[in-house]
Parts: sequence; structure tokens; C-alpha cells
Amino acid sequence: MSWAGLDDIFLSTCLASYLDKKLLVLLRDGRKLMGILRSFDQFANVVLESACERVIVGDLYCDIPLGLYVIRGENVVLIGELDLEKEELPPNMTRVSALEIKMAQKAERDASDLKGSMRKRMEFLDLE
Repeated sequence: MSWAGLDDIFLSTCLASYLDKKLLVLLRDGRKLMGILRSFDQFANVVLESACERVIVGDLYCDIPLGLYVIRGENVVLIGELDLEKEELPPNMTRVSALEIKMAQKAERDASDLKGSMRKRMEFLDLE
């Protein structure tokens, strides 16, 4: 069993100011989750209500609804409050469906795989 140290207590008091507010949570794997903070503990495990994952590919974005979502604290990189009065995204961004964003992700992944395979095929040329 572990006890909360001084740093853990400080983190808890900081998160307490975010209760019942809309937050953006950046995870270690790069995902961006938004939702209303309903609960947390000394390990920064958080519970988001009305959570959604924002997926951005180029100028396209999609919010995928997740509902009530529990996030393990070790996966949290950043937590920040969202200003409900301001626009969250630049005006050039276009909202699309989840299917369209998945197709855009696949196309982006295929393009990067092609770049990598071209680089491998060109390795025999010592261009340096």
C-alpha cells in the first residue's frame, strides 16, 4: 500500500479546481480526449463524463463520442481546461464523420508506409 506524498497532495488540490469543468486530456499515445471532469484520485486517475476523442488528420477532424470514460493516471500527459466561450479549432478545419476520418487516417498511414518503403529501396544508393 502506498501513501500520498506532498507532491500527490499538491496535484490533487490542482485537479480539484477543474471539477465539473470541460477539460482536454492529452494521453501518452497521442490521443486527445475532451469531457467534463467528475472525479479523480491522488494518482491522477480521472473520470470524464460526456467524453469524446478528437481525431485530427490534416484539415479534417472528428469527435468520436465515448460517454463516461475512466483514464488511468499513468497515461495522462497533460490536463487543461477548455474555454467554452472561444472557438476550439482554427476556422480552416472541417468537421467530418468518423468513417471519413478513418479513411483519411488510412490514406495518411499508407502514404507514410510508401515513403518508408521507398527509402528502404533507395538505401543501396550511398547519397551522402
